[in-house]
Amino acid sequence: MNFLENLEPLLRAFWYVALPVSLFFILQTIMTFMGIGGADADVEIATESHDGGDAPFELFSLRNLINFLLGFSWTGISLYDSIENKTILILVAVIVGAGFVGAFFILIKQIMRLGENNSFTIDKTLNQTATVYLTIPEKKSGRGKIQISINGAYHELDAVTESETLTTGTVVKVIGADQNSLVVVEKI
Repeated sequence: MNFLENLEPLLRAFWYVALPVSLFFILQTIMTFMGIGGADADVEIATESHDGGDAPFELFSLRNLINFLLGFSWTGISLYDSIENKTILILVAVIVGAGFVGAFFILIKQIMRLGENNSFTIDKTLNQTATVYLTIPEKKSGRGKIQISINGAYHELDAVTESETLTTGTVVKVIGADQNSLVVVEKI
């Protein structure tokens, strides 16, 4: 570490933060990919389910501190010779560090979306609008079909009505459903 002794105090401070934080970040990343350290993820998921908030984890956590310090220190080192005013340099480094935390929030939020359960269940059709695909005979005297969009995917379901015949293209509302993928609809 002899190269740090001849540096100016602020630049030396940036290096003293950057080196251990970078090492810790690399170890943390390796452990994450190996599946070690899952307690942090369990806490994050449990926190989300209890408070019902949009953030999948706490703002003040060790991981976010590491991300902030990583952006802060390496920005300070990279721009030390480019920005003469050291107050502005520190301000820019703080902004970039906060940007690292924000980018991590966005990344984790997108990853958490991959874990959503978007499987189709007949209960999700209740009170939704649909379009008649095949004519539905009146008063449950026969079955027709509807097309309905649930979670961005179209489904074709058997349907009956308690009113008059519903022709192809009619917009309907699902008012009932059973476990055999049969829905009861009414004209809107």
